[in-house]
Amino acid sequence: MTQPAERMPRCYALVPCAGIGARSGADGPKQYVPLAGHAMVAHTLAALAAVPRLAATLVVLSTDDAAFEAAVPGYGSQEATQWLARCGGSSRAATVANGLQVLAARGAQPDDWVLVHDAARCLVHPAWIDRLIDACLPDEVGGLLALPVADTLKQADAQGRVAATIDRSAKWAAQTPQMFRLGLLQRALAAIGDAPTDEAGAIEALGLQPRLVVGDAANFKVTWPGDFALAERLITTERRNA
Repeated sequence: MTQPAERMPRCYALVPCAGIGARSGADGPKQYVPLAGHAMVAHTLAALAAVPRLAATLVVLSTDDAAFEAAVPGYGSQEATQWLARCGGSSRAATVANGLQVLAARGAQPDDWVLVHDAARCLVHPAWIDRLIDACLPDEVGGLLALPVADTLKQADAQGRVAATIDRSAKWAAQTPQMFRLGLLQRALAAIGDAPTDEAGAIEALGLQPRLVVGDAANFKVTWPGDFALAERLITTERRNA
């Protein structure tokens, strides 16, 4: 008797896009600031769309977002792979948790992988995402793109003076995507609430150790006012060299 084929877990991307970018200095949500002719988040979504192993990408917006469709015209036209949900929460963790519920409602299974990626990491390359997938598919926990810290680290006191120099050995700066099983990530976020600033932190709170996968310095999160000009220069340079 022929045995049914074993189901292979799928990979989904989840992009939290409900933040207001308070530190950026922009007039509105930073993900909609134009860079090289397109909204920042449009560059992010284009990179994710170029990864064939992603079954679909879910963008999670705030409930009152009225800017996305104008910023990313046509997104959602490919219904099989481009998903949108207005269910953002009061924190990143809540937004991700709500997005995971949407993925599950749309057929994603607990053993499927979810790659959570910052909307503001608009310079991510498909090759780096593929590198993360290759490293995490056989891993029991999952992992994240990250870079070993190269700069000397200083700890500040309340007056803005150096209180200590921190040993940078074995220190890594976390990036995204961060890739974990849907069911595990749901359990981790439910247990820890709004505290974690990234998904790996929630997984760590369960006593697990996510895998560190080497990312790239260009995969920085546009956060401060000066980051916009840098990101635009890099995007323009990449286009020129393509």
